[in-house]
Amino acid sequence: MKSYRELIEQTFEFPQKEFKVREHELLFNDVPLMDIIKEYGTPLKLTYLPRISENIRFVQATFNSAMERFRYNGKYTYCYCTKSSHFSFVMEEAMKNQDVHIETSSSYDIPIVRALYDRGKISKDTYILCNGFKMPLYTQYISELLNEGFINCIPILDKMGEIDAYEKTVNSPYQVGIRVAADEEPKFEFYTSRLGIRYSDITPFYREKIEKSDKVSLKMLHFFINTGIKDTAYYWSELSGFIFKYCELKKICPTLDSIDIGGGFPIKTSLTFQYDYKYMIEQIVENLMWICDKNNVPVPNIFTEFGSYTVGESGAVLYNVIDQ
Repeated sequence: MKSYRELIEQTFEFPQKEFKVREHELLFNDVPLMDIIKEYGTPLKLTYLPRISENIRFVQATFNSAMERFRYNGKYTYCYCTKSSHFSFVMEEAMKNQDVHIETSSSYDIPIVRALYDRGKISKDTYILCNGFKMPLYTQYISELLNEGFINCIPILDKMGEIDAYEKTVNSPYQVGIRVAADEEPKFEFYTSRLGIRYSDITPFYREKIEKSDKVSLKMLHFFINTGIKDTAYYWSELSGFIFKYCELKKICPTLDSIDIGGGFPIKTSLTFQYDYKYMIEQIVENLMWICDKNNVPVPNIFTEFGSYTVGESGAVLYNVIDQ
């Protein structure tokens, strides 16, 4: 027991914020795990809810402070990505924080949105960014929300034909976003994202389908890199291409005022984890500002949709080792 602990202390930075040892027993966020095991047995899954709010508040504060530092004239909005955990206690913990909104991925999520509304956890002004490939039930649910006055429900168009469903069924003016199909890393098994509309198609699509409609307006461009937000030449190159596309479109589309840079913040999955969130956020804000200034267009409001980052570090699974 002692020699194993010495090995851990020599190999890793230990103890860490999440883990401590007291009287040879492990604590997770100051919760004595053996007490829980004695009461409930194993295997057991637990969630330490305060960590969810802590992570949300940290990212909100870091984005807002970066915007202040660079005098960035836009607003930051935090969305929780529902597919990361649908549990009511997780969702309600996220939503109790100030200015937290929702990103959905499938029709499964919309009844959850309605349940949150019925419980008074969200309002009809809450942003509901509807991402993902849309099957007919999903577009039906989105249209119903729009017709019921959820004014900030924004379907993010994943393919060009998707807009036809809303044009047929939505009765009042509504907003949409466009998902841009990013080029994946060369070593990735797909060179181009399976999701979204290609760069070359976006402007003609806007001109033909959105600009000519008297109901729909373009609010947002959405960008997501499969490998996450990382300090690599590939990430910065893709982000820059995306911002240039925003600038190009902003010049012909006055209603476009926001970008969604997706999720993808990494989380601790080992004791060797190192990641400078503050540096990455400042670089994103500075890049956005620099490219927009260069193109003489106003900077966009920034949305993110962190899921794993919101909940991943709040959870633990406890097992009993029964054999070796």
